[in-house]
Amino acid sequence: MSNSPFAAASLPDDAIELGRIQEAWGIKGWVRILPHSADTSALFETSEWFLQPPEARFARGFSAFSGVVRIGVAEIKAHSDGIVARLEGLDDRTGAEALKGVRINVPRSAFPATPEGEYYWVDLIGLEVVNREGLHMGVVRDLMPTGPNSVLVMEYTETIDGQEQTAERMIPFVGAYVDDVDLKARRITVDWQTDY
Repeated sequence: MSNSPFAAASLPDDAIELGRIQEAWGIKGWVRILPHSADTSALFETSEWFLQPPEARFARGFSAFSGVVRIGVAEIKAHSDGIVARLEGLDDRTGAEALKGVRINVPRSAFPATPEGEYYWVDLIGLEVVNREGLHMGVVRDLMPTGPNSVLVMEYTETIDGQEQTAERMIPFVGAYVDDVDLKARRITVDWQTDY
């Protein structure tokens, strides 16, 4: 692209991929965003994004840029059942179409603060989970939405017939079972037993 709006950049150490550009929207350079999460506040609160080329399965014919680039967000708004954005320096449909599949990253440090007792999933992944007795329950591998609440999906090692195997345990992420989340200590304390 001549007069490219993209500034070569390094991906911040705390960058989190929040979504990707799905397609062009309209004729004035707007793009439709496909967020990875229902919580899109970080996309709305940041004035610049770090973009990466599409994953291989979406990259056929992609040539807008290589490596990581930084671009300013001129406007962003909720539209119908999604999000649309106008990026600085993009002012026509052709430029927007060239970004199909591009991955959008935002530094974790730029995320808005959460209210007391609420957490970004990305902050919970990798935390050790112990019960009230101090027994290791596992390490958070993922969270699963189940409607009104989420479920911690943990991985732990157990020995069966003398063989160590990786197993999975799930605990509802609700106050009835979660006593404490200590992000600094990287630990979640739960009211749960290993035989549940």
